[in-house]
Amino acid sequence: MRLLQTFSTSIGTKILIAVTGLGLTVFLLTHLAGNLLFLAGPDAFNRYAHTLTSNPLIYVAEAGLLAVFFVHIAKTLSNYLANRAARPVAYTTHRWAKTKNPASRKSWASTTMVVTGSIMALFVVTHLQTFKFGPVYEGADGIRDLYRLQMEIFGQPAYVVFYLMAMALIFSHLWHGIVSATQSLGWYHPQWTPRVIVAGRVLTALIAGGFFMIPIYTFLLSRSAQ
Repeated sequence: MRLLQTFSTSIGTKILIAVTGLGLTVFLLTHLAGNLLFLAGPDAFNRYAHTLTSNPLIYVAEAGLLAVFFVHIAKTLSNYLANRAARPVAYTTHRWAKTKNPASRKSWASTTMVVTGSIMALFVVTHLQTFKFGPVYEGADGIRDLYRLQMEIFGQPAYVVFYLMAMALIFSHLWHGIVSATQSLGWYHPQWTPRVIVAGRVLTALIAGGFFMIPIYTFLLSRSAQ
């Protein structure tokens, strides 16, 4: 009971947002690593997907991931609404980082976190419907041919553009989110904090770059196969 009360406070809410956000970042890294097996060809990619989805623990992992996702969204919205209520008068100007107030970390990414997060949530629903619950093609070895499905989906220019736009929003969200999470957890040091910021942004660029590369590569591969 006391734990629930703690996480209902402003500080507790920020800690939950930080922890769940970092957890989702770890998921993105592992998801990207698996998706990059597409570059190794259909056998490696389909075998990986089959091994992953046929493991009964996948349902536990998915339930945990779903819980983390919803907690992150709910706490972010509650924190946003609480901040709005505490400052009912809208700002007329933004003091973004590297402008009038060097100490501020406000940026376009930080001030649009709720917007980008909301759009990303809608993207996740669409993405699951397209791939996880999409058409099931059976390969020669009797397992699902997810490689064929990805070739089919990313062979459509409109979907590639849609996907890249979503990845751009993820890049924006992570650009501020990773750094903000470390600050919310109190990981501050005058010497190490700047390095953490750089490391977080390098990690963001790597994640976004990987997810950008996959649809573009697939699209070009599908065009060359025609």
